[in-house]
Amino acid sequence: MKPNIHPEYRPVVFQDASTGKGFLTRSTITTERVIEWSDGHTYPLVVVEVTSESHPFWTGTDRRLDSAGRVERFEAKYGKRVRGISTHRP
Repeated sequence: MKPNIHPEYRPVVFQDASTGKGFLTRSTITTERVIEWSDGHTYPLVVVEVTSESHPFWTGTDRRLDSAGRVERFEAKYGKRVRGISTHRP
C-alpha cells in the first residue's frame, strides 16, 4: 500500500438512536463525538438510525413512524387530485 493515502482505520462505537445500544468495531468513519466504553477507553461515537437491535426484521416487531399530517401536507403543497384533474392552483 502507498503511504499517507489511506484513511485511518481505528476502533469506533456505533450506537442505535432508538435503543441506545452500542457496539465497538473498526471503521474509517470520522466524527467529532466520543464516548467512554466499558473497557475504560474513549472511542469516536457514530449514532445510527437502525441496527439489528431496532430493525423489525431482527426484532420481530413492527415499528411505526410518526406520519400524522403527511397526507395533509402533501395535499396542501401539491393539491388534491379528483379524477385526474388537479385542484391545486399556484
